[in-house]
Amino acid sequence: MSLQRYFTHWWQGLRGAKATFPIPVRAAIEREIAAAERQHQGEICFVVEAALGFSALWRGDSARQHALHTFASLGVWDTEANNGVLVYVLLADRAVEIVADRGIARLIPQSEWQALCEQVHQTFRKSDFEGGAILAVRGVAACLARHFPPAGARPNELPNQPILL
Repeated sequence: MSLQRYFTHWWQGLRGAKATFPIPVRAAIEREIAAAERQHQGEICFVVEAALGFSALWRGDSARQHALHTFASLGVWDTEANNGVLVYVLLADRAVEIVADRGIARLIPQSEWQALCEQVHQTFRKSDFEGGAILAVRGVAACLARHFPPAGARPNELPNQPILL
């Protein structure tokens, strides 16, 4: 465990995610997800985690490992059509990860998600967290619309509100 990483996570943990993603930004993300989900059959879940706990840091867990854990623990994998996508932001590591369910992962390569993550990361580096989040949701929606066009009304299986951990 890097001492610098520990202190970065400790500091970001004190600040929390609400400082970076205040209510107006979270409301904009929620509206964007609702609009995006009308363009395709997928489900988008947006999660912001301020920092990892000491035990995760001690183990050397990566943002990707926590994104996969969050994907499972929030049940993003449990949509009826296996069409859930998690956009995961780990503020302390300045990391963005996208995890797609197996129904989507068969058609959209991880390299496409990585390219989108890099674009979002570049926007976040300019401290434009709302713009980066909107870019992420729109990018996911564009990928899903290509492979999973809308097919009429369907239930909303995942919350549209961003989840702060």
